[in-house]
Amino acid sequence: MDSIKITFINPPFIKNFSRPQRSPAVTKSGTLYYPMWLSYAAGFSEQAGYEIDLIDAPAADLERDSVIRRVASFGAQLVVVETSTPSIFNDIQFCEDLKKQINSLFVVLVGTHVSALPEETLALSKGIDAIAIGEFDQTICDIADYLKYDGNLSEIQGLCYPTASGPRRTENRPFLSSLDHFPMVSVIYKRFLDINNYFNPNALFPMVTITTSRGCPHNCIFCVYPQTMMGHSLRIRSPENVVNEIEYIVDNFPDVKAVFFEDDTFPAGRKRCIEICQEIIRRKIKISWTANARVDLDYETLQIMKNAGCRCLCVGFESGNQHLLDNIKKRITLEQSQSFMNAARKAKMLVHGCFMVGLPGETQETMEKTLQFAIDLKPDAVQFYPVMVYPGTEAYRWYEEKGLITTSDFSQWLTPSGLHNTVIRGEHLSSEELVLFCDKARRAFYLRPAYILYKLSQMIRNPREIRRTIKSAKTFFRHLAKGSDTECR
Repeated sequence: MDSIKITFINPPFIKNFSRPQRSPAVTKSGTLYYPMWLSYAAGFSEQAGYEIDLIDAPAADLERDSVIRRVASFGAQLVVVETSTPSIFNDIQFCEDLKKQINSLFVVLVGTHVSALPEETLALSKGIDAIAIGEFDQTICDIADYLKYDGNLSEIQGLCYPTASGPRRTENRPFLSSLDHFPMVSVIYKRFLDINNYFNPNALFPMVTITTSRGCPHNCIFCVYPQTMMGHSLRIRSPENVVNEIEYIVDNFPDVKAVFFEDDTFPAGRKRCIEICQEIIRRKIKISWTANARVDLDYETLQIMKNAGCRCLCVGFESGNQHLLDNIKKRITLEQSQSFMNAARKAKMLVHGCFMVGLPGETQETMEKTLQFAIDLKPDAVQFYPVMVYPGTEAYRWYEEKGLITTSDFSQWLTPSGLHNTVIRGEHLSSEELVLFCDKARRAFYLRPAYILYKLSQMIRNPREIRRTIKSAKTFFRHLAKGSDTECR
């Protein structure tokens, strides 16, 4: 076989279903993530000499038949399909439809869900040729080599595939360490995606999402990517490599207003974070950016980040009760959270605060403390949601062992319209009580006269906030009026 063509697909499902995010769903805020991991793998495969196509069906609102026609027209021999827990049955059906139309295809599933449950997923369908477990960039290249040279699947690391005697799993694949060797993911976005389809309310619109690292050194029990795909060992891109991509984005996306760093914790390596900021400043690059962070940042680091263009940080405060924070291995204190917010305000940094309920040990009293804690912290924006648990995480195992997961049907992780659905109950609280509290908490936080005046003042002082705020508010307040669903980023 002279050439292998690979199509990477975020498959059709519900329009604007944000499959690549940590809690996949159609979100109340209108958030839609770039298919970042698919795009990185596509660039990695092209760099290895393979022809690629990338399709993001939910973002482009593509129907199943049109995606299949595009795969056929491209002449793909290998198709890589991203999956998620709530869409897994849809995704398997899509693979079966692909194989019916183009039976010569080799179909590979990737993503958090199938990495956690590879054997179980293979048992559901005969339309899947293999599952790439965990980080899959090199695995896809190895499968392409297998197809090109008629190799042996059993020699490919990080794979699970069907055999006559049942699923066979190969040895684990080591994590890639040299991230600077990856091509820029923004180059892939520019070729295959419409940036106006993607939105995050914590960044100016339109924005481009990249990552400067893989893996997270922390062990929060609920976070799915470190536990199923990227691991807990922090692997980084060099500051120069990161800033080269920021410069590329500024030069090649004239309409882009911001960059979103989707690292689990962008400032995890404080020294490198500062070096990236200093390099941005040295090159006089002017673009707003947003990142995920923890509350262990000091004022000096925040100020350097602000000077380099950081406008907003997404921070997991999670709970207003220290015992609950300890239960989820968050490794932060309430005092750290308050100190962080004081420092962020001093640095004039916006903060989006994330709060969860239904954690191990949760009661009505601890939920009320969390709401009051959120109001006292005064972040720019918040989200309250019942904890979402996914296979492969410590949280999923804990709730399952306690009998607190209310369904074994993964499609029930979503409501009929695609919003997050609460599938856990607390030890002392029902699922309904958790959802009702989150609805109440959102109203209590956002409908305060003081908060409304703050947002109006913010838009007057800084007109660039108007478009982002209105775009987010239109979607959010429509769902706020309905209630009864959860909200996750």
